[in-house]
Amino acid sequence: MSGRTRVALCAYTATLLAAASLLPLVDSAGWLAEAALLVAITSGAGALLRRVPLPRPATVLVQAVLALLLLTVAFAGQQAFLGVLPSPAVVQEFGRLLTTGVEDVGRYAIPAPAGDGIRLMLVGGVLVIGLTVDALAVTFRSAAPAGLPLLALYSIAAGLSTGTWDWLWFLLAACGYLLLLLAEGRDRLSQWGRVFGGPPGTPNSASAGPGVPGDRAPAPARTGRRIGVLTLGIALAVPAALPSLGGGLLAGTGPGTGSGGAGGGTISAVNPLVSLQNDLNQPENREALRYKTNAVTTEDLYLRIMSLDKFDGTSWRFSQRDVKDVPDRLPGTPGLGADVSTTEIETNLTAAQWYGQNYLPMPYPATRVAVDGRWRFEPVGRTLVGDRGQSTRGARYTVDSLLVNPTRDQLASAPEAPSALLREYTQLPTALPSVVRRTAEEVTAGATNNYERAVELQDWFAVDGGFRYDTSVETGTGVNAITRFLQDKEGFCVHFSFTMAAMARTLGIPARVAVGFTPGTAQPDGSVSVGLRDAHAWPELYFEGVGWTRFEPTPSRGSAPGYTREDTPSGGAADPQQPDATASTAPSAAPSAPASCDAREKTPANCGAAAAPGEATPGDSGTSARAVVLIVLSAVALLLLLALPLLWRLRVRARRLGSGGHASPPATRPGGEDRWESAGGSVLGAVDPHAAEEEVARARAVTARTLAAWREITDTAWDHGITPDNSRTPRKSAARIVRLGRLDPPAADAVHRVAGSVEQVLYAPVPLAAADLTADTERVREGLHASADRWTRIRALLAPRSAIRVIWAFSARWTALTGRWGVKRSGLGDRTARMRRWPARQRG
Repeated sequence: MSGRTRVALCAYTATLLAAASLLPLVDSAGWLAEAALLVAITSGAGALLRRVPLPRPATVLVQAVLALLLLTVAFAGQQAFLGVLPSPAVVQEFGRLLTTGVEDVGRYAIPAPAGDGIRLMLVGGVLVIGLTVDALAVTFRSAAPAGLPLLALYSIAAGLSTGTWDWLWFLLAACGYLLLLLAEGRDRLSQWGRVFGGPPGTPNSASAGPGVPGDRAPAPARTGRRIGVLTLGIALAVPAALPSLGGGLLAGTGPGTGSGGAGGGTISAVNPLVSLQNDLNQPENREALRYKTNAVTTEDLYLRIMSLDKFDGTSWRFSQRDVKDVPDRLPGTPGLGADVSTTEIETNLTAAQWYGQNYLPMPYPATRVAVDGRWRFEPVGRTLVGDRGQSTRGARYTVDSLLVNPTRDQLASAPEAPSALLREYTQLPTALPSVVRRTAEEVTAGATNNYERAVELQDWFAVDGGFRYDTSVETGTGVNAITRFLQDKEGFCVHFSFTMAAMARTLGIPARVAVGFTPGTAQPDGSVSVGLRDAHAWPELYFEGVGWTRFEPTPSRGSAPGYTREDTPSGGAADPQQPDATASTAPSAAPSAPASCDAREKTPANCGAAAAPGEATPGDSGTSARAVVLIVLSAVALLLLLALPLLWRLRVRARRLGSGGHASPPATRPGGEDRWESAGGSVLGAVDPHAAEEEVARARAVTARTLAAWREITDTAWDHGITPDNSRTPRKSAARIVRLGRLDPPAADAVHRVAGSVEQVLYAPVPLAAADLTADTERVREGLHASADRWTRIRALLAPRSAIRVIWAFSARWTALTGRWGVKRSGLGDRTARMRRWPARQRG
């Protein structure tokens, strides 16, 4: 196999290993086999084209055309001319598939269904990466830059995947890239001829004598190892130093957004749209939280994560805010007057082990939070944010909060908000279409105050406006999305809340958008389960004297607040400080916000209520038994993989020294058989042939035993840091092992005895057996072990350097196999040529 062919195979392997990191993103792995086939065809075509004297750019161009034809056959064969050639219809089909794929990516959570659009994106992307890697590493003979497209392929998967096996995909991609670099380096070195002075037993070594140690590895090998170690170190250290991307607001994982240090710091903006829509479209309503509360009803017990208060025309975002340490009791609620009726309740919450994100879900407004971990308090939004990697995974915490029960008159007579707050929370982008303001004014034409305008907007969205709740609509939160939503009148909670908040701002009402969960589903044990499908967004409008007030414009989701209805229900607790189990209604198994429970008819009697607080345990245990078994099996497999060098070394030592050291020689010494036979004939003279054969067999056994013992000594020295060298005689090698290994006199004498035996069996007319090679070999090993430091001893045991002989042996056998196959093909071609000439000779 030529060096360039070997590089091409390694480039193909590196591409597939990097592409494997995309497997967790979709629910089917069939696309990878399809991509592997197409990349193999284009790589094979490149190998054939490189045998033709074509310019390098022309080779890449032909490969690119072939890749386009393959994609056409695979994804648009019916629209193609003759089923192969691209046509305008093929371009349209590709555009349709790509559009569908982009929509599916935004619509579905990971793992997404592998539809035609997503398959085209995956297969086409891997094919482009494979073509680029092949062009850089093989055609242009520069493997190092080929790591950039491989890194891009892995980075896409790393940025989207939130699985626990990310380290495995990185390991596979890194191994593929290092394999490519190794193959290219070997190809470059082979162009300069054979490397002398290398370790024995390598495929390129032609030495007939036993391996002896040398001072140091060749310079190219040392440089390659240093580059590899440095590259891996940078790859592992840089991600730890750079800020990482979180996995989403409602179900993501990631480091804390709070800055370190006590008493200060900031949190930055995020956009929850994609994550929230993914949660609502999950096929299974996986439980994220469970809680118990002493509230009479959980109808208004929304679990608020954060609020989005900045609208820049493209999306609603969380403004950059200062954070501080969580106080024992949170400061007073902004804008809440003393004349407004409030009831303090207590809620005990438990997050599932799998549910990890950086903001703590809790009722609003909270007055006290008891939670362990590195949490910081953001006073404006009254949210808790994790600091330095703190997340909600498995968190158990208690929240004291207020049930605010304003009257309709208090809201209707609320004075104007402070100028600073009014200015901040009524800002609108200049690009906001006029239809938003015009629609808001038309809907609220009969209202006389901001409270009535807010209720009119809520009722128009939820009841009177003809809007339809649909989580499959096109995503978007900018001005264009709002305009489209007002026109199509279909969307989900994000569209309803964002649009109502924008329309309220056009009317001069301070508004922001809250993100979190609806109250959840009551359970028979008195707890309430909150799943991913309870993820929700709702608008909060500010009224002076009441503060930030919740509204519910989304139809069939959540519940309209009591202060927006004619009959205002009251809620409270038997004792705010001591939760009472008798304070709640009987638990119901009915969901808190099903499609069949209308927002205007939702009551504790027909939509469920929560029981008293206590320690609530999520029903989702986090890690299934199957996952535990897979983790255990993977750990065992990893341990076995790490122990392979140790096991191989023990087996080789036992084979070399077992049964008194009689083992088959590692390699047949050239010319040895003829010399032994001639020696037997000259020494034994007239002895019968059977005796001569026995003498030759004995000589072979003695030689094999001696060489095996010497190989074991040199490998043991190699394991302890004394690298092999072919340039020294056994006697000088023994002296060097004694000097570098700092052997004691008994071990030194043992090395010299075995070295003398090696010279005797190699150069004496008749090989003579040594006294006890096994004991001498063990004595040398013990001497090397005793003089070495602890790290060297551990390295020699667990990761022996001589284990590299396995790779050398495999490479030698592979080369021999390919060489025999080439000879057979050549012989077959000669026989075919002779058969073709035979009729002509007969006719002559």
